[in-house]
Amino acid sequence: MARISFIGLGVMGAPMARHLAAAGHQVTVYNRTRATADAWVSAHGGRAAGSPAEAAEGAEAVFTCVGRDADLEAVTLGLGGAFETLGAGALFVDHTTVSAMLARRLAEEGAARGLRVLDAPVSGGQAGAEAGKLSIMCGGTPEAFAAAEPLMRAYAARAVHVGPAGAGQQAKMVNQIAIAGVLGGLSEGLRFAERAGLDLDRVFEAISGGAAQSWQMVNRWPTMAKREFDFGFAIDWMRKDLGLALDEARANGAALPVAALVDQFYAEVQAMGGGRNDTSALVRRLK
Repeated sequence: MARISFIGLGVMGAPMARHLAAAGHQVTVYNRTRATADAWVSAHGGRAAGSPAEAAEGAEAVFTCVGRDADLEAVTLGLGGAFETLGAGALFVDHTTVSAMLARRLAEEGAARGLRVLDAPVSGGQAGAEAGKLSIMCGGTPEAFAAAEPLMRAYAARAVHVGPAGAGQQAKMVNQIAIAGVLGGLSEGLRFAERAGLDLDRVFEAISGGAAQSWQMVNRWPTMAKREFDFGFAIDWMRKDLGLALDEARANGAALPVAALVDQFYAEVQAMGGGRNDTSALVRRLK
């Protein structure tokens, strides 16, 4: 069993850290709001640290799951960050969705300190984190992946080494690009069915077993039909992720016309007050 630190106890990080503790690892946690860390320790044991540096001191592996590039940079390279105290040979795994550029920078900074660094964004949402069934796309050295994969099994149904540093983040961008397109089509299809006067349950039964079937259809068509949009990953965060993908596309020359269009549709839903709705609320922009 390993001495592990987990930094960031949001809707994704808290259950991931819980699975690590349940697997028998010695877990130290840090969260920007100390009360959140104290509550986690009361529920699951371990120890709460006062800073990322304190959390990382003596750890064999440090995991992070925070919000944005600036947050990740602060808890790693900032004053009192984890990289101040992580010892040579330690493992650093980041589960935040951030830019590939920052992922590469952390890999370089980590290598200079003798760390094994993995960018490892996740897919599966809050439900996947709670159930320990996340899908993880990883960028870094094969050695870093080999060290991290047995630990990530505690909360992952699948972990794939995609390529070198930054590749995990780029794969997550592919994931979000694909989701945006699927939800765009699903929203239009559902609204079309309504305008045609069709029974939405019967339509779902008819098409969900054929070529149009997708995870989004199976899990979100029924809730979209009921105008229920409180199922985890928020539009505010999806726009952040699509922004990363669009920035990367401008750098590598990829064309993302559908993703760019859906991103603007999401901006309309935000303007309607739906920023905290889950991503299936894209259908709200269609009257």
